[in-house]
Amino acid sequence: MTTYKSDLLRLLDERGYIHQMTDAEGLDALAAKQVVPAYIGFDATAPSLHVGSLVQIMMLRRLQQTGHKPVVLMGGGTTRIGDPTGRDESRKMLSDQAIEDNIASIRTIFEPFLTFGDGPTDAVMVNNHDWLGQLGYIELLQEVGTHFTINRMLTFDSVKLRLDREQPMTFLEFNYMILQGYDFRHLSKDMGVRLQMGGSDQWGNIVNGVELGRRMDGAELYGLTTPLLTTAAGAKMGKTAAGAVWLNADQLSHFDYWQYWRNCDDRDVGRFLKLFTDLPIDEIARLEALEGAEINEAKKILANAATAMCRGAEAARTAAETATQTFEKGHIGGDLPQVAAPAEGLRILDALRELGFAASNKEARRKLDEGAVKAGGVVIRDPHHLIQPADEPVPVSLGAKKHGLVTR
Repeated sequence: MTTYKSDLLRLLDERGYIHQMTDAEGLDALAAKQVVPAYIGFDATAPSLHVGSLVQIMMLRRLQQTGHKPVVLMGGGTTRIGDPTGRDESRKMLSDQAIEDNIASIRTIFEPFLTFGDGPTDAVMVNNHDWLGQLGYIELLQEVGTHFTINRMLTFDSVKLRLDREQPMTFLEFNYMILQGYDFRHLSKDMGVRLQMGGSDQWGNIVNGVELGRRMDGAELYGLTTPLLTTAAGAKMGKTAAGAVWLNADQLSHFDYWQYWRNCDDRDVGRFLKLFTDLPIDEIARLEALEGAEINEAKKILANAATAMCRGAEAARTAAETATQTFEKGHIGGDLPQVAAPAEGLRILDALRELGFAASNKEARRKLDEGAVKAGGVVIRDPHHLIQPADEPVPVSLGAKKHGLVTR
């Protein structure tokens, strides 16, 4: 482990956030002597971010915890173009109103993690449409376009992978890296931002911004990326068989969010505690050393801490209580996901999909064939089975870990 002078890089290093830096020594020296305004960009393609964005949110939290200023950049402008990184096809275009609504919804996600305000280390949220929307096309080509060569742009993974697969890339998307680079340059001039952070797949875009600021303004800018985060089983963070693990409570219940952390792989517990909670490092070392049945206690601590940070202490308490009632005492916990049945009843296939236990009818049928589905405590194999709740809700289970209720 490298020895850093600044609290910022020491904390990021010991908790496992650092993958690459453009100039580690320069950034360390800067962070040791002054407040560093730093930003991460988030496009507004949905009303919520999911767990895959949580490392970036926690990076901004760590930044503020060590006395620096987080800048949350919402991509009101770049969402209109679409980041081609890791994609085989163009992103669906959203209306201006949909993008504004998404940004308003996403802001609520950041509020539990960061302290917003006007102080020197208070977080701020900005929208790149405010400046990208004012850029004239000729002005952009003349001032910014001359600093990007097509030769180099074609070497970036986001472009190369698409072309290698013979998937079309629009000229609109090709401009994304230019605009992202311009964001860094603008924030540097307008707000004194010195650092851009992001996932490892953003390295090329971040380097572009560092170089653009140097070429256009002679600015000393820095970049830092986090490792690509996958589970020990190799799955991408934030994705499950039933869909995305959304951070917004409107799109995923407190109980399901708690369960996501409770059901993590034993091998991920220590790493997740470092990345996604504020527990002290020595306590995390104790918890990740637990074995056998005891590791489940560490998972509950992870689930409680991660849920409390994102959804609040009361949400964590009720989710944990529901889990205890459902799994340990055999009762029906009140915080389980629910779906209402119409008067004629609800097909088991629809119940599994609407409760988030299966992503499609095909997957739901497979689970029924495996004998993994119960309704009212009885194994159900018939895909046409109708659930018709009377006075009491009907419990529906998939395996031993997923439980929900069908109500009237």
